[in-house]
Amino acid sequence: MCLSASTIESLKTICGKFDNDPKELINILHAVQELVGYLPKEVQEIVAEQLRIPLSKVYGVVTFYSFFTMAPKGKYPISVCLGTACYVRGAEKVLDEFKNLLKIKVGETTADGLFSLDCLRCVGACGFSPVVLVDKKVYVRMTPEKVRDVLNDFYSL
Repeated sequence: MCLSASTIESLKTICGKFDNDPKELINILHAVQELVGYLPKEVQEIVAEQLRIPLSKVYGVVTFYSFFTMAPKGKYPISVCLGTACYVRGAEKVLDEFKNLLKIKVGETTADGLFSLDCLRCVGACGFSPVVLVDKKVYVRMTPEKVRDVLNDFYSL
């Protein structure tokens, strides 16, 4: 990835808003990921340089926390909850239907860049399980039969 001069300046500005404090690494990474969409090596290098910490520390945080990603996400990221309540109520079958219809695996993005597919452990809505998040929209009591309708909210299959 080749970062533009304006993106590099924006990354430095974000770090500066947190006083280039290494203790603010997670907050900085959230803000940076919001700006760029993901955290490729080039972005991590700039953050490490600005905070005066080893790249390995930045990389360690990025790879430890599941909400950070080093790969670009689709325009509409899909997250299927696989927490206990969701799993028991059929979330795995819902996930399989997303994989089938989108023709991608977990962690991948569709060729058109519209959708990416991931799993998460709990969204705190166990009473409405299974739960799926698409972009910032929450879908509750999901079934495999509802997956096509969810995707149709964003484009027609």
